[in-house]
Formats: sequence, C-alpha cells, structure tokens
Amino acid sequence: MARWVPMDLLTLADVEAARDLLAPVVKKTPLIPSRPLGEITGVPVWLKCENQQRAGSYKVRGAYTRISRLSPADRARGVVAASAGNHAQGVALAAGLLGTRATVFMPEGAPLPKVSATKGYGAAVEYAGTSVDDALEAAHDFAATTGAVLIHPFDHADVIAGQGTVALEILEQQPEATTIVTAVGGGGLISGVAVAAKALRPDIRVVGVQAAGAAAYPVSLEAGAPRKLDACATIADGIAVRRPGDLPFAHVAKLVDEIVTVQDEDLSAALLVLLERHKTVVEPAGAAAVAALLTGAYVPLDGPVVAILSGGNIDPMLLMRVIEHGLASAGRFLRLAVRCTDRPGQLARLLREIAEQRANVVDVNHSRQSPRLSFGEVEVALSVETRGPAHSSALIKALRDAGYRVALLADTTP
Repeated sequence: MARWVPMDLLTLADVEAARDLLAPVVKKTPLIPSRPLGEITGVPVWLKCENQQRAGSYKVRGAYTRISRLSPADRARGVVAASAGNHAQGVALAAGLLGTRATVFMPEGAPLPKVSATKGYGAAVEYAGTSVDDALEAAHDFAATTGAVLIHPFDHADVIAGQGTVALEILEQQPEATTIVTAVGGGGLISGVAVAAKALRPDIRVVGVQAAGAAAYPVSLEAGAPRKLDACATIADGIAVRRPGDLPFAHVAKLVDEIVTVQDEDLSAALLVLLERHKTVVEPAGAAAVAALLTGAYVPLDGPVVAILSGGNIDPMLLMRVIEHGLASAGRFLRLAVRCTDRPGQLARLLREIAEQRANVVDVNHSRQSPRLSFGEVEVALSVETRGPAHSSALIKALRDAGYRVALLADTTP
C-alpha cells in the first residue's frame, strides 16, 4: 500500500477567489430557521438550502470553478467526470456554460431523473460498474485514452475552493453560527466549508455526517490515512464513496471537529421531517445533517447550528419508498396480516374496527389461498396509517381484543 503523504491545505483566499468567479453563475441559496429541530436540540437551528441551487445541489460550485480555470487548449479536449448524479449535473451545467463538451460516467442503476437531467444539460452519459468508484475508474481510463480533462468530484483544490463558498454565504447570513453540520462522501464539501469557516471563525465547529453503510472517514482517520471500504451500501447515493480523497482527507484530519454516522432509517426519517414540517424536498444524502441532529448522533453544545441540505435530486420512485419507510420507522405506517373466519361481512366488520380506532386504511388484500390458513379462514393484508407508535399499539390491541389474529409484516414498527 502506498504511503500517504500530508498535503498543503487551501486558504481563505482560495475560497474567496472562487466566490468572485462564481458570483454571476450560482445562486445565493436561502438560510431558513427550523423550529422543529430547534425544539428537539434545544438550540436555534438553521437550514442552508443547497437543494435549491442550480442543478439541484452545491456541486456546480466546484465543477464551474474547476472547468473555468482550464486553459483554452484543455477545454477544447473536453472534460470527463464520474458521478451518481449530482456532480454529473454540476459538470454538465458548468461545461455547457463554458462551451466545452462533457462526458459523464455513471454507475448502472443511477437514478433516472439524474441521468435525464445530466443529458438535458448537454453531457454524454456512459455507464460503468455499480458504484461511483467503478465509474471513476472508467473516467480515468477515458481521460487517458482521449485526452479529456478529468473533473474529479472532490479530490482537487479548485473543486474544494468552489464548495467552500457555501460557508462564506452561511457566515454572511448567520454570523453568530457556532456549528456547521454537513453530509460527507469523498470530503470535498466539508473540506471547503472547514477552510472558510475556520479562517473566519476559529471557534466554530465543523461536523461531518456519513451514512453508516458508507463510513470511510472514521476508519481512515483512525488509520491516519485514507482507507478504502470493502463494500458500500446506503440509500444515500450522493455520499456512497468507498474511499476519501487524498486532499479532502488532509483537510478533514486537520480542520474538522467530528465525524458521526447515521443509519439509512435515520436518513429516511429526516427526509420525512423536512418534507412534512418544512415543505422541503431533499435526497437522502441531503438529509444527513438533519438526521444527525434528529437522532442525537451529534448533540449541539450551543447554537445557532447550521445544517446544510446538500442536494435535492431524488428519484420520485425512491421518494415514495423512503416516505413509506420513514412513516414506518416513526410508527405511523403499519402493514398487518389479520386472520378471520370466512363469512359474509367479516371484511366490513374488520374495517369498521379499524375505523373506530381512527386509523386510515391505505390498501387491502384479501386472500383465501395461503397454505398458512386453516379451512374456513381468510387472511387480510392491510397497510394502515396511524398517528404514531402509541396509536399503532392501541390499534393492534383493539383488533386482538376483538378476536382477530394479528401479525406485523416486514418493515413496520409495532
């Protein structure tokens, strides 16, 4: 294994130069207060809405900074990138604005809306492997054979400088902020944020959040050098990175105060809170900072705390599944199997029992053919919305008291 060599870090001047470059291109995204999170954490919490950025995430900041600094000769050769979606869209948008052609390698199974958006911005899309790491390897090969310039999603100084402009906006919008919490994949965003925030406010805390199924930073920090995970499994495709970047790792090791992890269930619950309480759509990676605050994975010492919503590019089909999963995790969505006698009126009676408990039936499947059933029995599978765990428990008890045999189906909370 090659020995990792510490690297020079970026400076505030690098990030400020990127801000000047980006001024006519990116949106200054809103910073909004979150009363629900403030009530949970006991300190003021603000949300930095990079999900409202051009192309749906902060990624255009770094991509445009990098591509704009290429020489005319380099731009003429075109650019290539690898991404599960957000970096792809950022590169495609930036390349179009700067008049260079872009090729983007995406893993098989990348969300279709992200693929379509990338093509819509003018990039050519190729598929490679099943992970961002596989796509990145293909992008390196493409660059070597065609001469296209690789626009790395996180491991380049220009990319980090561009992402750091998020922190400049945060401290302009909320000068009293004590902590910035953000999702972490390869580490480009948190590196740029830490450079700018720590230079302007040395006392501010910078906290990173990784999905537990893609948590490469804790093991890397413990080892003192970037380490590659054997596997990577999370619903948060935007931060599903198996190995930290070398340059981001140097910044995280020096400047970041803490890295915490959250489960996929935490991400889905956070996404649901943002949707219900803030009317804000984010992708699972974009909800990571909020998940850390909701679950107590990170407990703020004081406030105001700023949570970065890093992206909002979510497949509608995934959104439907995540919402259902989030409701189930919160004890507000039950899937039940109820056995009863096969007599006329039994289904109507069962539905009346549920209605009397003021629960809402979403769907019903009535079966007589299951080998688990005795002669004269039927099984009714129901999806039911409730008001929370206590209401779910009361509903199940009421059905059992009424003589029904009730079983919970998978992915529910009793």
